[in-house]
Amino acid sequence: MAVSVLALLTLVACGTESGSRAGPGSGTDDSDSVRTGPTVTGIHWKADSVTVGGKKTAAPDGVHVTITPDGKATGNFGCNHFSATVRMKGDGLIVTRVASTAMGCEKDVEKFERAMARAFSGTLTAAVADRTLTLTTAKGDVLAFTSEPSAPLIGTTWTVTALVSGSVASSLPAGAGKKAQLTFGKDDSVQGSPGCNQIRGTATVSGSSVTFGRINGTKMMCPDPQMKVERALLAILDGRATYRIDHRTLTLTAASGEGFSATAAAPGK
Repeated sequence: MAVSVLALLTLVACGTESGSRAGPGSGTDDSDSVRTGPTVTGIHWKADSVTVGGKKTAAPDGVHVTITPDGKATGNFGCNHFSATVRMKGDGLIVTRVASTAMGCEKDVEKFERAMARAFSGTLTAAVADRTLTLTTAKGDVLAFTSEPSAPLIGTTWTVTALVSGSVASSLPAGAGKKAQLTFGKDDSVQGSPGCNQIRGTATVSGSSVTFGRINGTKMMCPDPQMKVERALLAILDGRATYRIDHRTLTLTAASGEGFSATAAAPGK
């Protein structure tokens, strides 16, 4: 989907800092934060549904929110990303300054986004039970979430989505053919396809680094776009590299500054 401008669209105009403090246990003491109530911070909350006016709608794939201990919320409404400021007093989660990108979305997704944006603002009651989070507005509208753990490096099938050079990420070239995928094993191995050929080699994980040893593979020739991706990835899988996992996104960077980002296959796939 082409995006012309990632313009920030303010969704809640009345979400000022002074107005946000008029919630449960209201006051002006900034020492209150999202850490004082139910444990909701530092967790990737996958949206299950939104109920507005008594009508429940299932969430599209990818809808989520993460709240940091310092009171910042980021997530996705369905196709647009959003950010917000969050404070908590007692069991009242106060959401203000909600802003979103302004991409055009499919009709059903757009409808869900509007419903979630309306519900995820103002003073909400937060209830956490087991792995679920329920946010309820003063009008009785309900947002339901389930916690979703980060993908582990080992045992996950990682599909390469972009090549990274320093701070610049670029999509895989058009016509790259089949997807480049890698899987790290418990036996200090790595296997998969960097774009064309099948490979297997050694990969020793220690802390936030991976040290790659000898990589063996088939010797097929493929179209230029696939071979370009393969050569770039094989150069990264050589020697020591550092890695970082942000929920279900892996970023692996070699000492040269070259690297790649990859997404985890959905659970059960």
